[in-house]
Amino acid sequence: MRMLRLFVRPIDTLSEWSGRLVSILIPLTVAVITYEVVVRYAFRAPTIWAHETSIFLLGYCGMLAGAYVLKRNEHIRVDIVYGRLSPRTRAILDLITSPLFFFIMALIIYEGLKAGMLSLRINEHTASAWGPPLAHFRLIIPAGAFLLFLQAIPNWIRNLYLAIKNTELPI
Repeated sequence: MRMLRLFVRPIDTLSEWSGRLVSILIPLTVAVITYEVVVRYAFRAPTIWAHETSIFLLGYCGMLAGAYVLKRNEHIRVDIVYGRLSPRTRAILDLITSPLFFFIMALIIYEGLKAGMLSLRINEHTASAWGPPLAHFRLIIPAGAFLLFLQAIPNWIRNLYLAIKNTELPI
């Protein structure tokens, strides 16, 4: 039991902190969009950077907050059937479907790293007038998938424990 706690807690903590850190980007995104609206409509002086910056910031949030959401079990799912199942049956169903999740995350990590490294190598930029580099944005995809993959491991352990013992893992 102690070994499980030593393994699960650091990953849970990492997921918790990654979610909290990227939450700082939401007000920043609001500020960027507000700035763009004000300068565009009040001063008739639109920026060339605000639109892409807001896309980058929201993309970071979406990719890096996934592990936080998974840790808290607050992701979107269709609960028509799943919500009516007992906790143990849900855990068993999650155990059955988790290999597919791990495979997909591993594939996203692998292919995302390839795409990100290629973007770095060719110094890829957007096609806009501003033309910022894209590698940082491409590399955030495998980074987010890696955090999701990591968080899925303690979730899998919790589900296995619940399926076997019919009680939550005491952590």
